[in-house]
Amino acid sequence: MGGTLFRNAVRALSATGLVIVGSLGAAAGASATGTDPARAGGTSGAVRLEYFTAQHRLLEAGDPLWFSVRGMRPGWDRVEVTSPALQEPITLVPAEHGSARSAQVDAPGTDHRVRSGLRAGTYPVTATSHGRTVATARLKVAAEGSADIGRFVIGPADAVPGGDTPASVRPGSDVRLVLTDLRAADREHSLTVTSPVFDHPVTIRTDSPDDPGCKCDDGGTVYAGHARLRADVPHGRYPLTVISHHGRQTTRQHVTVAGDPVAHGPSPAAIGALAAAAVALVTGGGVLALRRRRRARGSTTTG
Repeated sequence: MGGTLFRNAVRALSATGLVIVGSLGAAAGASATGTDPARAGGTSGAVRLEYFTAQHRLLEAGDPLWFSVRGMRPGWDRVEVTSPALQEPITLVPAEHGSARSAQVDAPGTDHRVRSGLRAGTYPVTATSHGRTVATARLKVAAEGSADIGRFVIGPADAVPGGDTPASVRPGSDVRLVLTDLRAADREHSLTVTSPVFDHPVTIRTDSPDDPGCKCDDGGTVYAGHARLRADVPHGRYPLTVISHHGRQTTRQHVTVAGDPVAHGPSPAAIGALAAAAVALVTGGGVLALRRRRRARGSTTTG
């Protein structure tokens, strides 16, 4: 039975693209471990409690999640995970007889999610076995409707932006911007990026030709766009700011500007203005010449 439960859990993880987020509390530098008082002979050992979540890096009310426990003594048979943040307790059993690995019991009718209507905050999580606490941890829950930015990067327009650290770009260079939100707001198809390195705000959009199509963005909504940096930007580190979720969420990143300015020819707008001026000059000169010829003919007739 235990082996079946474990295999079912693995299938579920594979089918839904679940990712290991990490040990509870580990992101804050705290160890999600506890002393197992059930160990014999006064020997204590660390029990590690971990969780899994679908796609998102942040948890919020209504999200499903899966737990596992490591470091239990041989012969353990059951651990119950409880928290004010959970819709209901979650039961863990050995993946198979005598296994140190655990499998979550997802029986029909169970509701293993973060409690609905929960406020943002950090909530305690307790793992117990036969009434004894074997591990404690804390679960951070984001506010409902929060952005979950997978990446926000900027780089040269002819290169694929990658990683969480923006590339260094030259003054006056053409750049591409990419932002991925794993919890994009409904009906929000464009965002605006502001920064001192731009002459004006830059719009990034979904379904943009600037989307590099990176697998690192799978599961998220990708906003992309391009712009040209100001040629007179001094070397330095500058902020990039995006306000999303219909004004409720602010995300910031930084870009480093370094190197010689990129030289460009006249802008399309300048070329258009010059062309219009040339046409006006030619047209005006032609009209003036025609008037002069007419006056000349008039003078000849009169004489």
